[in-house]
Amino acid sequence: MGIDALQLVNAQGSSLTVEQAIANLQQTEDPGLRYYAAWWLGRFRVAQPEAIEALQRALNDETDRSSDGGYPLRRNAARALGKLGDRQVVPALMRCLECPDYYVREAAAQALEALADSQAIPALQALLAGGVEAAVLVEGTPHLVQPYNAVLEALGSLGATEVVPEIAAFLSHPVTQVQNAAARAMYQLTGEATYCEPLVQRLYEPNLQLRRSAMMDLGAIGYLPAAQPIAAALAENSLKLIALQGILESHLRHIDFPQAGLSGEARQVLSLMDGLL
Repeated sequence: MGIDALQLVNAQGSSLTVEQAIANLQQTEDPGLRYYAAWWLGRFRVAQPEAIEALQRALNDETDRSSDGGYPLRRNAARALGKLGDRQVVPALMRCLECPDYYVREAAAQALEALADSQAIPALQALLAGGVEAAVLVEGTPHLVQPYNAVLEALGSLGATEVVPEIAAFLSHPVTQVQNAAARAMYQLTGEATYCEPLVQRLYEPNLQLRRSAMMDLGAIGYLPAAQPIAAALAENSLKLIALQGILESHLRHIDFPQAGLSGEARQVLSLMDGLL
């Protein structure tokens, strides 16, 4: 049975079909329904042309505004498009990187990373303009001038080796999470394990949030030597399992499996995961 025919239940307990979700997204009377429809289409991976077209139109929405002037619907539309795997939306998401809403730019960067299209590299690189000196807090807000974490992670995932010097500069940024994102990207782009050492050391930080952040970064880049420290870190087992799964999947992609069978390293990671269940 295709998703068209399914009656999927929304957060309020009422049924919703693909057609209804698209119709809700296209109407302008109820911002809440539109916001939820954009999330729903991404959550259930509705990659139909009509859904993608409606989500792209939502990237330019002017009606749904938050009290701080942001664009909540645009944010959800960008997140949804990143989950649908259609690279035709990359130019539209690249234009979102110029949106005045910080969180739209962040969602667009994350979506572009997920879509894995290298044509987005120059647009993402542009957000690093000014380097570390320009990467300061916006007065009256909790965030920096640009969503540097999302941008650096996207450039690393997209293989943007031409941006290595600019990314390397952010290793010295005063915000630890930005340093982490830069280290993560540098490891992806150079393969040099020295960039992972600060991430491993942060698994022993007193601050739980920093431990969590480093754990997720190490899992995302599949750094195998971090498996044991991750399993021993003082953090939730659920997060440890996610990070270890990332390491295991990365390792399996780089070995001749199943012809060679499970390697000793893979068995060790599986053993660590079993111990956390």
